[in-house]
Amino acid sequence: MDMAKAVTFPLPLLGVAYQQLIHGSSAVIGDVSASPLKVWEASFGANIVDAVSQQIYDASKLADQLVMESKSAKRIGFIGLGAMGFGMASHLLKLGFYVVAYDVYKPTMARFDDLGGSTKGSPEEVAKDVEILIIMVANEFQADSVLYGSAGAVPVLSAGTSVILSSTVSPGFVIRLNKRLEAECRDIKLVDAPVSGGVKRAADGTLTIMASGTDEALHCAGAVLSGGCGAASSVKMVNQLLAGVHIASAAEAMAFAARLNLRTRSVFEILQHARGYSWMFGNRVPHMLDNDYTPYSAVDIFVKDLGIVSCESSNSRIPVHVSSIAHQLFIAGSASGWGRYDDAAVVKVYETLTGVKVEGKPPLLSKEDVLHSLPAEWPEDPMDDLVSVASRNSKKIVVVLDDDPTGTQTVHDIEVLTEWPVEALVEQFLKLPTCFFILTNSRSMTADKAMLLVQTVCRNLEAAAKNVPGVSYTVVLRGDSTLRGHFPEEADAAVSVLGEMDAWIICPFFLQGGRYTINDIHYVADPDRLIPAGETEFAKDAAFGYKSSNLRQWVEEKTRGRVSEKRVSTISINLLRKQGPNAVCQHLYSLEKGSVCIVNAASEKDMAVFASGMIQAELKGKKFLCRTAASFVSARIGIKPKPPICPNDLGLKRALTGGLIVVGSYVPKTTKQVDELRSQCGQSLRVIEVSVEMVSMKSTEDRDQEISRVVELGNAYIQNRKDTLVVTSRQLITGKTPEESLEINYKVSSALVEIVRRIDSKPRYIIAKGGITSSDIATKALEARRAKVMGQALAGVPLWQLGPESRFPGVPYIVFPGNVGDNSALAKVVQNWASPSRISTKQLLLNAEKGGYAIGAFNVYNLEGVEAVVAAAEAENSPAILQVPITVHYDHGTSKSDLLQALEMGFDSVMVDGSHLTLGENILYTKSISSLAHAKGLLVEAELGRLSGSEDGLTVEEYKARFTDVAQAEGFIDETSIDALAVCIGNVHGKYPPSGPNLKLDLLKDLRALTLKKGVSLVLHGASGLPRELVQECIDLGVRKFNVNTEVRNSYLESLKKSGKDLIQVMASAKEAMKAVVTEKLHLFGSAGKA
Repeated sequence: MDMAKAVTFPLPLLGVAYQQLIHGSSAVIGDVSASPLKVWEASFGANIVDAVSQQIYDASKLADQLVMESKSAKRIGFIGLGAMGFGMASHLLKLGFYVVAYDVYKPTMARFDDLGGSTKGSPEEVAKDVEILIIMVANEFQADSVLYGSAGAVPVLSAGTSVILSSTVSPGFVIRLNKRLEAECRDIKLVDAPVSGGVKRAADGTLTIMASGTDEALHCAGAVLSGGCGAASSVKMVNQLLAGVHIASAAEAMAFAARLNLRTRSVFEILQHARGYSWMFGNRVPHMLDNDYTPYSAVDIFVKDLGIVSCESSNSRIPVHVSSIAHQLFIAGSASGWGRYDDAAVVKVYETLTGVKVEGKPPLLSKEDVLHSLPAEWPEDPMDDLVSVASRNSKKIVVVLDDDPTGTQTVHDIEVLTEWPVEALVEQFLKLPTCFFILTNSRSMTADKAMLLVQTVCRNLEAAAKNVPGVSYTVVLRGDSTLRGHFPEEADAAVSVLGEMDAWIICPFFLQGGRYTINDIHYVADPDRLIPAGETEFAKDAAFGYKSSNLRQWVEEKTRGRVSEKRVSTISINLLRKQGPNAVCQHLYSLEKGSVCIVNAASEKDMAVFASGMIQAELKGKKFLCRTAASFVSARIGIKPKPPICPNDLGLKRALTGGLIVVGSYVPKTTKQVDELRSQCGQSLRVIEVSVEMVSMKSTEDRDQEISRVVELGNAYIQNRKDTLVVTSRQLITGKTPEESLEINYKVSSALVEIVRRIDSKPRYIIAKGGITSSDIATKALEARRAKVMGQALAGVPLWQLGPESRFPGVPYIVFPGNVGDNSALAKVVQNWASPSRISTKQLLLNAEKGGYAIGAFNVYNLEGVEAVVAAAEAENSPAILQVPITVHYDHGTSKSDLLQALEMGFDSVMVDGSHLTLGENILYTKSISSLAHAKGLLVEAELGRLSGSEDGLTVEEYKARFTDVAQAEGFIDETSIDALAVCIGNVHGKYPPSGPNLKLDLLKDLRALTLKKGVSLVLHGASGLPRELVQECIDLGVRKFNVNTEVRNSYLESLKKSGKDLIQVMASAKEAMKAVVTEKLHLFGSAGKA
């Protein structure tokens, strides 16, 4: 107390306990000092010693006796499918009872229906004709409401029904309820049966049930304790008094330790072995240290339960000083807004009052430092020979059961099956592949359904293998590298069909995702630090959350103690790197049958060494079931990595439609990647956000409207060559239990499936972000029954080629895991695979400079002209430039206002034509437009000198024409910063004279030297009528753009003069005539085949 005063820290629980001890040790009974125990007995009028000395009955034996003597019940009603209630009700279903249930939360009832239960719309409907009615609601008010409120249960209960009240309520409420039921005069029996043990134990059927009631009621209900109604609630009340005081005391102790500048995590580790330790201390303090208040039991529960204690202590005239202070602490926590947080959040009261932080995160580890501290890798690569030997000797095929499609992250040229009938598996075995994948997508299912699915697949594999002589196989369960998924349920399911294994192998190492296992701790890199997996957002997964980063402890946690940490074997990095494959083989060979072995690994070489040793053990007759991440698979089959695949590798060039990016994953990494994608690609990307609330929580009509809205926009965008992002709204909606969260995930995923199924515009490519999303879209929306893994679009991001039976065969399908890559990874993939933007005029000219050819710039005046140029360019695979006042290149811009409008209309380039102005005026005019155009990334062409002839209705007499002056050109380029210079060297607009063109090639040579030095492209207008040899000379002297007008127009007019055609034929004929001219020019300029 003195230390607390010195550091100004409140210790209310210690203070009141200290006062109790003073009171107990200072009193005198008779003439002698009494012990605190005697003082309290005298004060409270209770004989504690006698109570403790009473004969203890065996609760287990009594429970067994009651169950054996209890009457069978055919129909059970259950009201309250909350976190614990759902587990209790579903366990009754597993035991074979017929259960009809009700809850105010409709998705929970739908999930209960899926498990084989029955649901009704009110407590009244549930209570009809049941023999036992179980009430598992939150408090007394709710219990009274479901029994006696509107559409309540009691009025319709049959005579002789037993009511089991499992809610935590006050003993007084139970006594009053029992009297009310007796007053019904229908022999309705009440069993007071509050429970303790948490959500997991509720589902397992291992709750502690504190039950009391008349002997007849207990025998009817098969409960576990005897006594009058209210006794069980009294026991539960005492339990909650102790629990609440211990939690609050743990908070006070750890906050005090933080005030004393002690390392709280170290304090916790020490106190685990000290006399002050309690179960609640050991269970709740880790929540405080991790600053993780995911509710397992909320602050508000102890506001209620300790309130019951205070009320009953008042009625019984028994002071409860310590629990009253604890109650006030929980009330303070609730009043501060933490009522729905885990009850360990009561520590926040101390943190807020004093400014301390109990959170004790371990020191951050540098990835580089940790990896450098490890021993050098094993020097040899043992895999090549061993894999071929293993395959030749045993024909053992590696069959990977993938719980989502992302398991193909490290392989290429491997087939994936999305269906598994025996016939398909026989066909696959007959190919004798080294490996193939079966996409189960079981991570999206409940544990029960996942187990049934794995059993079905394994049975089919067994049947198929018997039909292929000499073939054998080994199963790998590919799971998430961040430890999410159905373990050990899927392993148990596989073993139930395939038989007991010598060992289960746990190996979540995945290099591309930054997952390392070192000293038995599994880490996630982010990006330069190593974070224990149990401290990441992945460990907080609503369906597959966990606490342990140490894999040995994780196995114990996930098996619920069935496999203790001490029984888990380890292959260390030291063994892999210093002793090699033979030592791995010896270690595995020496394991007891049915063992669990975890594998440490920090590099691909570590994986290869382990796989080599495991294959040696298999060749000696050992059987293993591997639960691994993706890296193990490529090591096990000896596959070599290859560079990421680009669109050109698959022959994808020009896009007729946009791509489709579908994002369903909710991990924080995905949200950051989506934000970065929108930031980097916002101008070219069309974004459609799908409301998760609308598709998972609203009515069927609302859901259908939202899906239709997204489909309409998606079709429109993709048809218009816009890459389209369909992304679920980023606010995560979860259920009350892991099963409810999976149900919401299913509704969202099924909505995305329906959206993609109804998009009928064939995308250029498809990216599916998230494991469940990518699986459902491939199998349900695109109807793929098999696929081939081509490789990766980015490290750890698989690229599939869907089978010919799929809706969009040939369309690249990129499976982007939710937890892979840095924040810009998704943007990189989209940019690599996005519909290519129209190349700029500047880039065309730069390419021409590098290739030593020229670009044709064709003036066109109608749609047929545009189609002719485009058709010719496509046919010849040639770049080209369209020149019209309203499209791609704005030619001869003599009006400043027209040019300013052109800058806002999306042109790629403009020509600033000030050739009619004086040199000074031309410089000012060109400079003003050039600065504005460059700010928008547009190429600027200008003309110096003046051509004679006619173009676009403008005629320049020969005497007004003038050649380009080299000295003036240098100053002009420097002043205006143009990108291309149109020169006059004797070229003309329109027709050349009968004597032919007379070009000053020496002048062109000098201008080429100047423009080459300045990085400016040379342009020659008036290319119509130039002989082939002269055009080639101009190209050799550096001309990179020829303007072509007259010959194209003339071909159009000549076509129109031909009679005997209707309008459609005229248009087609005119287009073909112009296309012929354009094609001839493309070959002449040398650009054919250069696109």
